[in-house]
Amino acid sequence: MGTLVVGAILLLIVVLIVRNIVKDKKSGKSSCGGDCSHCRGCH
Repeated sequence: MGTLVVGAILLLIVVLIVRNIVKDKKSGKSSCGGDCSHCRGCH
């Protein structure tokens, strides 16, 4: 029973994180600005 409760809590946390990421992408707050010349990852 304890394993089921812990699994449900972890699933809820993952769902909330994914929902937040999707919401941020829809509002334009993604980590990629689309301007590769200013990206720290390309240098």
